[in-house]
Amino acid sequence: MSSKTSEFPMSSSELNHPGTPYLQASYFRRLNWIDWLYAVALCAGVAFAFHRYADYMDVYEKAILVLSAPTFAWLGWHWKPVRWVMALLAVLSLYGIHLYDGQLARAEQVFFLKYFLSSQSAILWMSALFGFATLFYWIGLAARAESGYSIASKFCWAGVVLGFTGMLVRWYESYLVGVDVGHIPISNLYEVFILFCLITALFYLYYEQRYATRALGPFVMLIVSAAVGFLLWYMVTRDAHQIQPLVPALQSWWMKIHVPANFIGYGTFALAAMVGCAYLLKQKGILANRLPSLELLDDVMYKSIAVGFAFFTIATILGALWAAEAWGGYWSWDPKETWALIVWLNYAAWLHMRLMKGLRGVVSAWWAVVGLLVTTFAFLGVNMFLSGLHSYGEL
Repeated sequence: MSSKTSEFPMSSSELNHPGTPYLQASYFRRLNWIDWLYAVALCAGVAFAFHRYADYMDVYEKAILVLSAPTFAWLGWHWKPVRWVMALLAVLSLYGIHLYDGQLARAEQVFFLKYFLSSQSAILWMSALFGFATLFYWIGLAARAESGYSIASKFCWAGVVLGFTGMLVRWYESYLVGVDVGHIPISNLYEVFILFCLITALFYLYYEQRYATRALGPFVMLIVSAAVGFLLWYMVTRDAHQIQPLVPALQSWWMKIHVPANFIGYGTFALAAMVGCAYLLKQKGILANRLPSLELLDDVMYKSIAVGFAFFTIATILGALWAAEAWGGYWSWDPKETWALIVWLNYAAWLHMRLMKGLRGVVSAWWAVVGLLVTTFAFLGVNMFLSGLHSYGEL
């Protein structure tokens, strides 16, 4: 995206006040007919969703649906691939819903559902595609082969599309299990691991295009593949893919905004840690001529942590509000809450040292890597070794 703010001359006062009507007008003037067509299509999709599914939504869900149109319009205007991803998700998920014809049993009877579009099939495809993407990213790095990188990137995009399709179809499937069972699929460890994989991969793909380098793919996709490995183990050993009713504490609209915000934080923190690994290798002269510059790696680390910290802060505030509604208090020093605070303090300190003290280099990279260990324990370790009010996430 060009750094040029306008093709028209501006006065110094206008430059000093980027919120002026002039700049706002020039921003919209730069949009072409495809941009507006995309926005209109999103509004039409929201209208269709209201017409078809309004009876299943409360007032908060309707508000989220309305706000999704301008949010995704803005994303699509600033990052063009969002457009075709949204279009593919609409086509695939609606076709999958159509094939069900209101009967969950058709998941085993209809070919395209059984092998491609049921939630479980789509998520298995996502897992395989992310695995192939990781393999080809490493082939591209080892052989300096742009063709390997290109194939890997396509696999990664395909995995994102199939993963989100699986999540959307799973949302519909939960209502086929029972109207009182239906819920957004971000309620248990199985579902949030899928969300983690998708968010991490999607943020990586953004940075891949933003910085015009695919050399970070081998590192970032390693953490995604590790999450996929855990997901498959968890599915096989615990039958975790089965849709279960929500426990009372999760029967709240807060879940729909708290959990995604939380996992944007987790995903970007993980991405920063893997970029930190690449930084440390390059600094030691390992793969030095295959990796981007140290300055670029440092910038990706910083921006990933900054984005993650912002969303993690929002998620923590939302979690406190949710806790007050569910348990009668904003904070109870539950193990999950305590470790979330530790994660927040860790990255707050990282950003403070970066912005106030100019922290750079090896120390910054090691801190990002160690931060992943802290985040992993808060995300997974608490569920494995500790108990508390968040017991619905236990292994």
